Amino acid sequence: MELDPLILARIQFAFTISFHIIFPAFTIGLSAWIATLLGMSLWTGNVRYKDLAQFWTKIFAVSFAMGVVSGIVLTYQFGTNWSEFSLAVGNVIGPLIGFEVLTAFFLEASFLGIMLFGRDRVSPAMHFTAAVLVAVGTAISAFWILSANSWMQFPAGHEVRDGIAYPVDWWQVIFSPTFGWRMVHMLTAAYITTGFVVLAVGARFWLKGKHLPEAETMMKMALGILVVLTPVQAVIGDFHGLNTLEHQPAKIAAMEAHWDGTHPAALVLFAIPDVVAEVNRFEIAIPKLGSLILTHDLNGTFPGLKQFAPEDRPPVLPVFISFRVMVGIGLLMILLSGLGAFAWWRGKLFRPNLLMQVFANTWPLGFIAVLAGWITTEIGRQPWVATGLMRTEDALSPVGAATVLTSLILFVLVYAVIFVSGGYYINRLLEKGPVRHVPKEPLRPTRPMAAAQDSGRIALSAGE
Repeated sequence: MELDPLILARIQFAFTISFHIIFPAFTIGLSAWIATLLGMSLWTGNVRYKDLAQFWTKIFAVSFAMGVVSGIVLTYQFGTNWSEFSLAVGNVIGPLIGFEVLTAFFLEASFLGIMLFGRDRVSPAMHFTAAVLVAVGTAISAFWILSANSWMQFPAGHEVRDGIAYPVDWWQVIFSPTFGWRMVHMLTAAYITTGFVVLAVGARFWLKGKHLPEAETMMKMALGILVVLTPVQAVIGDFHGLNTLEHQPAKIAAMEAHWDGTHPAALVLFAIPDVVAEVNRFEIAIPKLGSLILTHDLNGTFPGLKQFAPEDRPPVLPVFISFRVMVGIGLLMILLSGLGAFAWWRGKLFRPNLLMQVFANTWPLGFIAVLAGWITTEIGRQPWVATGLMRTEDALSPVGAATVLTSLILFVLVYAVIFVSGGYYINRLLEKGPVRHVPKEPLRPTRPMAAAQDSGRIALSAGE
């Protein structure tokens, strides 16, 4: 069987980006959590917040390093596997990635060391400030990456000359029509992801009877933010969906497995889309509810897949499934957050019951939802690598399948080592738990020094 370099290059990029996105999704929220803890310590004077900040800072350091290492290759792939893409849109994408380096990376590099090693070396206010600036840096990094990706989803502010895109309005390039809701959606997802990790770690400590004050603090603070953000994320997702319908209707049609746009759309709960027959097999659906959600009208209509040429349709099955995984986990998160907040309000949160056991195992939820969301977003853009400008098949470098396969195998092996070693070390840090800080006592003079001081006092007395 002859290997297809396009398929291999797509698998390679999908693998590396899926591996990488886990870490920014965590560190964006984790840096904000650490800054919050240091702010609480500064405000209340309670050393417990500082101890928790120190504990999570160690985990942040490992996760941040893994994210940097796994992310470096993504930029290089634009030149190795996707050189035609770089040639066609590099005038737009290149500066956006460069802006990330000049703003986010420089800011993070300037204050990361103070955040990691500043305790007892700088003032508490300076330590808190450094943590805030690192958190801001991670958000700025997300800003530029999502700006570049949103432009690929719906290019704007450019002109095309001889097949090459040139920016003519940077404001429109940076803030393309799909950018706003995608940025808010992603940042909120990062904070929710971290919230469930913190909640799970706190629940595990509590069930083991270890670090109980710290465990209760983690769970209360995590639930406090999750009970707000999880339903808010559902609202954000609704607005994001309406924006996607306006600018990328084919993606919405694939997400909903909606074939005939001349009739109101059902909300398809389950189905197996049949691309050849252009129907859904084994469909379980609620009539007209899809139209109500997307058009706010039971009899509203929106474009179906049949209204797009077959070569312009996204792959339906992966987009349809990944979207439902994301939404399903989102609804589960809302339910768990609500149950936790209700138990807290009733004074029954900290009990060895089923809910506490569930909380102890919720840490993967955010990561799975983020991955499902990115699968929906990126596969839903196909067959375009930059919508309306370049198809994915035209963006490939003139490299052989054997070369791409070799690099793919090497990436899998290297990333496996990174993930296993990093995951092992993070797990060790989690098992160890927070270390309670013991203030250092001022140095006392040694006995010879004390004797010398006594002799000096005697001499002074004799002189008097």
